[in-house]
Amino acid sequence: MKIVVLERNSVGTDIPVDCYNDFGEVTCYRNTVLEDAAEKVKDADIIIANKCPMNEETLADAPNVKLICEFATGYDNIDLEYCKSRGIAVANARDYCTAAVAQHTFALALFLMEHLRHYDDYVKGGAYGAQDRFSNFDLAYGELTGKVWGVVGMGNIGKRVAKIAEVFGCKVIFYSVTGNSTCTDYERVSFEQLLAEADILSLHCPLSDLTRNLIDKNALSKMKKTAILINVARGPVVNNRDLYEALTEGTIACAGLDVLEAEPISANNPLDKIKDSNKLIITPHMAWASTEARTRVVEEVYFNIEAFLKGEDRNRVI
Repeated sequence: MKIVVLERNSVGTDIPVDCYNDFGEVTCYRNTVLEDAAEKVKDADIIIANKCPMNEETLADAPNVKLICEFATGYDNIDLEYCKSRGIAVANARDYCTAAVAQHTFALALFLMEHLRHYDDYVKGGAYGAQDRFSNFDLAYGELTGKVWGVVGMGNIGKRVAKIAEVFGCKVIFYSVTGNSTCTDYERVSFEQLLAEADILSLHCPLSDLTRNLIDKNALSKMKKTAILINVARGPVVNNRDLYEALTEGTIACAGLDVLEAEPISANNPLDKIKDSNKLIITPHMAWASTEARTRVVEEVYFNIEAFLKGEDRNRVI
């Protein structure tokens, strides 16, 4: 059995992947892009991927592939119809980073709400030591208690965020993009109501035709001027140029992003021009990447391969 790990560094070199040797001959590549993927997978029986496209272009000359495993929950890099036509099974990793992403969601929100960059700079820059009073609150901030927390994507992560928001004293409302949500723990509202009422709006939905550019100029214009937008879902769910305009024009108060339309950030992304961390904080797609979560995703892929070889359907997408 030949196993190819296309993006070994996507889980961090501090997390071992030696466990895959249990299943056969393992070849690991630091990273893989579209142009070199076909050559790397041509002899593979099992492929472990993350962002690298898995489609006819990359798989046509790989006749032995039986299984593709994702080092992730999302699988929008895989052409599922093509894999079905080839009889290639696809399995993803589920619920491995729920705690990490939920935690990061609140890290972003609280950083923005309490102007933490400003106050840290205030102290370290010497202004605090030079003043004649014990406190400083020149930039006012509010409490989460009593705020409306809106959620798009009430899956495992969305539910964890909603639960934490409730503990902080927020009222939680959510919007179901597909209309198929079975969640009854929180009030389900229309998209229009979500935008109008949310003080904090956090995105936890997968990328699809329904969610691409979901948060665009029109949507942003319907939000509160005091609203905080948090995107820890997929970058293209938010139109980056429209968000730039909304932030610079004061349409909404601020935003915290862990994902962008193109990653790493492209030179022509206008959000890169905003240097005021009270207005915008961007982290490099690391909300999911706690040490514990990265260890779990490696283990989940191991269990997915093990189950496949036993003829069991575990975390199978197809």
